[in-house]
Amino acid sequence: MSKLKWFYPGMRVKRWVVVLLLGVFAIATGTVVMLNTPVLTLWEENILAWASDLSVSSLVFGAVLIILGLTALSIGIRNVVSSVVEAIRPADVPDLVEHVYKARNLQKGLRIVAIGGGTGLSTMLRGLKEHTSNITAVVTVADDGGSSGRIRDDLGILPPGDIRNTLVALADTEPLMETLFQYRFSWGDGLAGHSFGNLFIAAMTDITGDFEEGIRAFSKVLAVRGRVLPSTLDSVRLGAVYTDGSSVLGESCIPEETKKIKKVFLEPGTAKALPEAIEAILHADVVVLGPGSLYTSIIPNLLIPGFAEALAKTHALRIYVCNVMTQPGETDGYSASDHVNALLEYLGPPSVLDYVLVNKAAVSSTQARKYAKQGAYPVRNDAPIIERLGINVHAADVLDQRNLVRHSSVKLAQEIIRLAEARDKAWLHGIRAV
Repeated sequence: MSKLKWFYPGMRVKRWVVVLLLGVFAIATGTVVMLNTPVLTLWEENILAWASDLSVSSLVFGAVLIILGLTALSIGIRNVVSSVVEAIRPADVPDLVEHVYKARNLQKGLRIVAIGGGTGLSTMLRGLKEHTSNITAVVTVADDGGSSGRIRDDLGILPPGDIRNTLVALADTEPLMETLFQYRFSWGDGLAGHSFGNLFIAAMTDITGDFEEGIRAFSKVLAVRGRVLPSTLDSVRLGAVYTDGSSVLGESCIPEETKKIKKVFLEPGTAKALPEAIEAILHADVVVLGPGSLYTSIIPNLLIPGFAEALAKTHALRIYVCNVMTQPGETDGYSASDHVNALLEYLGPPSVLDYVLVNKAAVSSTQARKYAKQGAYPVRNDAPIIERLGINVHAADVLDQRNLVRHSSVKLAQEIIRLAEARDKAWLHGIRAV
């Protein structure tokens, strides 16, 4: 019965369906007239007799009917589609054809897996979603500070902060919706400091009974391009051992010690990798590590058994995006090669990485002085040391200095796509040579 609703008043479809049917009828009649062969119907015989009375050849008369029929058919189809589209088209999509064309092309894009957390990952994803919708973001869940830490302790669910930032970065939605989910309460007993998006994920987790399912529901609300996965569904805490032998447990505490990190670890060490995340890595075209905090955003994912092994097995192009600035309490004094060597302690042999992408643009003197006061300095590009490990270094201007010194979403995405396309061209060239 629901199909009959197309003919209810107010649907603005009935008149055009009638025009469409008249067009089909005219085309069928015109064909019969042109062939001068009635199919045993009184109507067709009368039409042929009428054409004879008008002294018009059946060929011409039939052609006229077919042209009129095609015109009516075209008008009917166009207006039916237009009426339906007008009712369902999103308000912020002025050009539906362009919207559909873009969506279809994004669906054909590279399969990209991005591993990390924090603002660095979110920044990169904002650029990549303009090139492909086949994105899988694998996000650390070791955060224990701020709103995420409070939700984790009070409600016993995984920290949603990095997940929320990643979902918002991949969202294809109205700016007001993004502002809503990033809104942080500054008032209210128990609410102050909480992000609305974090509370929303917590609510969805309770409604669905599952953190992963809660993320899927959030993704639908924000019309996310791609998918966001936690690296594990186990409750884990990140710890660090310093070069002086001391240690600390808690991701938010690690940078506060202002000591040189020797290694980081997870408790429990038996955390299981999310199978979908491992599967995504194995079937990816490109896997990107970073950008983001080396010890507290990127490496925590690699501490989970299965990730390093998957990165070693995958045929994807593996890229590490090195940070632009050092991070106080984590990577003080680190050069690009120091970042890479730290990463390789958890990844395994250098062959696990194909490229290290480093920034070559200079930081302005004003920004450099500003960051120096916080103990952060530009990461030195010592490419020859990295290349001696057998890893390619790709230096490019990927800097955005408008407010903070960070990667430019657009520039970084363009360089990643450029590296992937260059490898595909080289592969095709090799096939042709053979």
